[in-house]
Amino acid sequence: MTSPFTPIIDAARAADTDTARAIMALSALDWAACGIAGQAEPVSVKTRALIGDEGGAPQATLFGGGRAPMRGAALVNGATSHALDYDDTHFAHIGHPSVAVLPAALAVGERYGKTLPQILDAARLGAEASIRFGLRFGRAHYQAGYHQTATAGAFGACLAAAELMDLTEDQTLHALGLVSTRASGLKSQFGTMGKPFNAGIAASNGVESAWLAAQGFISNPDALDTTNGFVQTHICDGDTTQPPGALLETLSHKYHACCHGLHATLEALALLPRPDATQVKAVTITTHPRWLTVCNIAAPRTGLEAKFSYRLVAALSLLGHDTAALDTFSDALCTDPQIIALRDRVTVQTDDTLKETEALLTLDTDGSYEAHFDLEAPMPLDTRANRLRAKAAALVGPDRAAALWQAIESGDRAAFSAEIAG
Repeated sequence: MTSPFTPIIDAARAADTDTARAIMALSALDWAACGIAGQAEPVSVKTRALIGDEGGAPQATLFGGGRAPMRGAALVNGATSHALDYDDTHFAHIGHPSVAVLPAALAVGERYGKTLPQILDAARLGAEASIRFGLRFGRAHYQAGYHQTATAGAFGACLAAAELMDLTEDQTLHALGLVSTRASGLKSQFGTMGKPFNAGIAASNGVESAWLAAQGFISNPDALDTTNGFVQTHICDGDTTQPPGALLETLSHKYHACCHGLHATLEALALLPRPDATQVKAVTITTHPRWLTVCNIAAPRTGLEAKFSYRLVAALSLLGHDTAALDTFSDALCTDPQIIALRDRVTVQTDDTLKETEALLTLDTDGSYEAHFDLEAPMPLDTRANRLRAKAAALVGPDRAAALWQAIESGDRAAFSAEIAG
């Protein structure tokens, strides 16, 4: 059997490179650290309470300890790992791949006794596919209000789960057909607990659809492109072709605890000299116009709003505050007179010839300095690894971060799950 899903599956399988595998391993570390650090967030506590109230077979590990049925574990761990919004992203996917795919892969892998290398292999396949589904759905899907972490992510989670359940090709196509009617998640939830919950929904939907297909559940395997199918009903305008290569190799990890739209600016700022704040006459940030409706709060009043403010993060960076630290983005700093004074010397302008991943900076002191940064610029793998290990250490402590990385490198699923459980 073939279906519109087949080219995406085939392209994702062909994208199995050493670099993609290495990035998936680093994403597992990043995902685990974000989940451990986010386990006390309200969305994490409440989804955990939901699954605990339902009870059921203890099939898979939860962040913070305990076990739950694999579908429930995928829901809780997906929401928990996205609670801080500090996990990886992909600009072609227009979303966060790992928080949908890894919770599903780990839950199913534990339930079916798979090794950690097998789990990460399936997660690589699912993450690669989710990026490709994101490309197929396109910008119109996202602009219409769909949260692609949840929609494209559900398809990737389903494929990872199907791989670990050893589904046949036909069963996998039925699973994807079924998840097309389950995939959901809206951008209207941004700024609430609903946003991270969307990642849990994606992971859970993927697990559910794969399991039902394993039991012989029949769906429409043409449900992607057929009349009344997903593409037609969900405002999709993306490319129908499948680009070669491993798209996972261009995955972006977050190194600052704020909206990803601000990261190119912060990386460009790091290339500039560190002047005394009193010497800064003006800072001009040039960015793609789409970010003005996402992260351009001119005078944020809270730590959460600060995470979506070009002007404030520029002031924080220039004043030496660590934008990688979660506690930097506090209500108190938003009212600090020194920060406000520097913030008010920052101007944000747009240039639609820039990519969404680029930023241009001009810093005026006693001289004028310029810097440019593109988040899609290649980063050496060892540089990425060092930055992610440092980030994990900051989130969960050096010892726990080292133990997580040792478990990943050695393929020790039990040790990896034990660190997640805490």
